[in-house]
Amino acid sequence: MYLFNRLNNCSRSVCLLFLLLITAARAHGATLSVSVFNHEGSPLSNMVVSARPLSGVAGSSSLRAEMDQINRQFVPHFLVVQKGTYVQFPNSDSIKHHVFSFSPAKRFQLLLDKNAEQPPLLFDQAGIVELGCNVHDWMLGYIYVVDTPYFTGTNTKGNADIALPVGDFEVSVWHPRMQEAKEVLLQRVTLSQNTRLVFTLKRPLLPDYAGYESDDEFGDYE
Repeated sequence: MYLFNRLNNCSRSVCLLFLLLITAARAHGATLSVSVFNHEGSPLSNMVVSARPLSGVAGSSSLRAEMDQINRQFVPHFLVVQKGTYVQFPNSDSIKHHVFSFSPAKRFQLLLDKNAEQPPLLFDQAGIVELGCNVHDWMLGYIYVVDTPYFTGTNTKGNADIALPVGDFEVSVWHPRMQEAKEVLLQRVTLSQNTRLVFTLKRPLLPDYAGYESDDEFGDYE
């Protein structure tokens, strides 16, 4: 009986260890590796890769980001944030800007005096927010709001890695100069081990954005 109890206790310990290993594996998850190529098979850098859990993710009100105005341009040209992020719009120029967006994901207007601070704006809807300036027509920027904390950008070889928990995800690729049909940009994956996905664009990217500065004078709005 004593020997049986020792064996039984040992079996319970092994089972407990096994369960702990499974729990740890699920918590740790796996790595999702994504490669993005253009229509000619060349790797594409600076492509946004995001993985949205199909069970849904709540936004966080503690997240902060910035979209600056420098040399009459939006800096960065495009910004990626999780839904629920507050975005600050500083004006590092010595002139005024009048930033606006008519995008469904976020409509707003901000009169940005030089060196003045405005309260940050909450971006609580997923989608693409296109930014413009009512004073400087050439200024163009984007805020891409994703419904997930899991996102990154591709490197010069077109590759990106994201550490994810085990589960079902919708993986997407985005860039402001893409002109693909939606189904080309999305893949669903059930992640239980290290997984690799490949996205190949069928259409070329639009020409690279080049800012334009007018010679007209607008006083403080120059």
